[in-house]
Amino acid sequence: MRTDRTRSRRTAVPALAAAALAAMVASSLGPAPASADADLETLAEQPYMGWSSYSMQVHAGGGWITADQIMAQSDAMHEQLQDYGYEYINVDAGWNGGIDDHGRPVPSDELYPDGLQAVIDHVHENGQKFGLYFIPGIGAEVYEADLPIAGAPGCSTGDIAVEPFEQGDYWDYTYRIDFSNPCAQAYVDSIADMIASWGVDFVKFDSVTPGSGITDGSMDSRGDVAAWSQALARHDIWLELSWAVDVRYADYWAEHAQGWRVDWDVECYCGDDALTKWENIARLFPRAEEWWRHAGPGGWNDFDSLSVGNGAMDGLTRDERRTAMTFWAVSAVPIYLGNDMTNLDDFGLELLTNRDVIAVNQNGVPARPVSIETEEQVWYALNEDGSYTVAVFNLGRTEADVEVNWSDIGLDGTARVRDLWSGRQVRSGDDGLVAEGVPIHGSRLFRVTPDRGSVLTVNDDDLRVSYDGTWERNEGEQVVGTSHPLAIAVGDSATGEAPTAPESGPTIINNDDPAIVYEGSWSNSSGRGYGDHQDDVRWTENHGDAFEFTFVGTGIDYLTELDQSQGEVEIYLDGEHVDTVDTSAGERSVQQVVYSARDLPAGEHTLRAVHTSGQFMLVDRLDVFQDAAFEPTTAAFDKSAPADVSLTLLRDGGELAGISAAGDALTEGTDYTVDGETVTISADYLATLAEGEQVLDLRLRGDHLNDVHATNTVGDAAEMTFFGTGATWTGPLAPDQGEVEVYLDGELVETVDTAATQRLTQQQLFSVDGLRDREHTLRLVLTSGEVLRFDTVSYVTGRTR
Repeated sequence: MRTDRTRSRRTAVPALAAAALAAMVASSLGPAPASADADLETLAEQPYMGWSSYSMQVHAGGGWITADQIMAQSDAMHEQLQDYGYEYINVDAGWNGGIDDHGRPVPSDELYPDGLQAVIDHVHENGQKFGLYFIPGIGAEVYEADLPIAGAPGCSTGDIAVEPFEQGDYWDYTYRIDFSNPCAQAYVDSIADMIASWGVDFVKFDSVTPGSGITDGSMDSRGDVAAWSQALARHDIWLELSWAVDVRYADYWAEHAQGWRVDWDVECYCGDDALTKWENIARLFPRAEEWWRHAGPGGWNDFDSLSVGNGAMDGLTRDERRTAMTFWAVSAVPIYLGNDMTNLDDFGLELLTNRDVIAVNQNGVPARPVSIETEEQVWYALNEDGSYTVAVFNLGRTEADVEVNWSDIGLDGTARVRDLWSGRQVRSGDDGLVAEGVPIHGSRLFRVTPDRGSVLTVNDDDLRVSYDGTWERNEGEQVVGTSHPLAIAVGDSATGEAPTAPESGPTIINNDDPAIVYEGSWSNSSGRGYGDHQDDVRWTENHGDAFEFTFVGTGIDYLTELDQSQGEVEIYLDGEHVDTVDTSAGERSVQQVVYSARDLPAGEHTLRAVHTSGQFMLVDRLDVFQDAAFEPTTAAFDKSAPADVSLTLLRDGGELAGISAAGDALTEGTDYTVDGETVTISADYLATLAEGEQVLDLRLRGDHLNDVHATNTVGDAAEMTFFGTGATWTGPLAPDQGEVEVYLDGELVETVDTAATQRLTQQQLFSVDGLRDREHTLRLVLTSGEVLRFDTVSYVTGRTR
């Protein structure tokens, strides 16, 4: 099991949560962000705040990286935004105008007639930091010039390209560098040393692969990333990677950089009509769900520029602008403006200077969603002081009430709620709150402070949990909660034929199921009359549009239409490019399986499909295959000869979480009973079902939030600090587990045997109460067995801090 690099970085969180950061968290007390000229003890302790030239460069058709423009933006930031924490002025592509005698890029004389140094000095005099843009590889002109590399006698730029030549960047501007040659690192070092001497504080490194539209292995710039990381670290220069880097290598990006773009450009590329559009904001929600756990102090996810400062150019409504600011804040991503800062409107300034909202961002705890399978979404983060940040979003097309259940965010108790945009207290119920009338594409942002005696559950991937040793998240050690259909044929032999149990089959997911996440501009077409499943499809014409579906099972089929107007679709499974399927055909045919996967490890998987050629891409249905969770998997019920239906669970009976029909829960003890591994559904309940094939859903419990951290090394430990009066450690029992020593405040208090004859989830393993109302530390150490799986710790809150 390899070391979890992300978690290794996160172990430093308690030490980083010093007075300045704590003050940022305490928004109800009126926090103030750290000043722009404050020296951070650790680079990237918090997401950076600032401005980038690229959005205006696109919007205005050039001219936004000249000396006059950059200095004007610096002055505007200094006057209006710097007191709120904005401090970076980052210049994007096009700043250079040639190379020096050592093959290093030099600034354009045309853009900077008095020299770029004068611009950098101006930015620094304003108490700000300055950023520049680079890409992987070595330019052909630099290679061909065969120039001596500065500071590296015997090294030449003609020696460091891979030969035969390989493409070094997405646009094919450069050759790939051969980093097995020590001269290659010396070349990157020479560039870093040069820009450090200029006073550069930040580097955006673009066209990083895997990512940047290329994830099939044909390009890989990880060597460049490592080299630039090493070179820049010597000068404490921030390294930001771009764009849409591959999440499969999240640990690698976190090891070498301070930030990484998780998606495509936010710009709409619609001339001077707008900087962005709503669709480019909305598509970030599934990306954030995929990436949130990979960020924390030391390295941050990046959503690209935030364009909310001027309604005349943003391309967003007021509600959408507030939603974007809210989402950037709760996701703890860098807030760097894309607007012309000399022309911010009053509403834009109000959004960008709300200290409570900025405090959420600078607190540095990325929010996670309760679910992204609905357009009314709840995102939350548990802060170190025991409060929650909760954001609700309405991604739909009609105004909606959005309900927040305390149980969904890990809170058992009551709480006080404050609206961070209005600064007002909000009425909540004992079990949660309802954000009423959230407008189309609107949002709300709350600080939720649990009352004394409430119980808070901390999940294994929370930033507050630190791990010593070789821990991994999941890696097949988790059990995922699943829902399994029981198809029942209901009939009446007195009025027709006796019902026969239907044949077993996959779970069919229609194209309009909310669990399918569509990216881009998709439309629905129904009533087509061609024989599609449920007579409808989803379709798009835009290359690059995609759908993504996360499922639990051992196999999946993607069914769609074949037609001459369609083309190729790239298929990714669990982040790996596995196939490119051709959906074109001379004659139309429907419900065709164009991709199929079988014999997958039982658990959670993600299918992603991207439109790459042809006019149309269609989605009809997905068929999901699961291992049986009970026997038999189908049944029949005759109303003229009523009898209970009995099933045998293939797991412990205590793992059954419930049974439902069309979303309505059956009542245990009345509608069904559980005796060991036998589940009996009563004839009285079955008699209430309509004739025809009916489906009951049997839900089997998994680990909390379907994930665990695990280690197989004796002596490895998990640790969490909490402020309260009691705590409970909950996790799995399993045959391959063994003894775990439990330490409380440094003292060994118990040795727990976590072995069992079969895998059981969410078992109470240790509990303590009656503690003094102060800070405590719980530490768990593996002492025997093959593996320790860590799931959750719940603690009882004490007095308000």
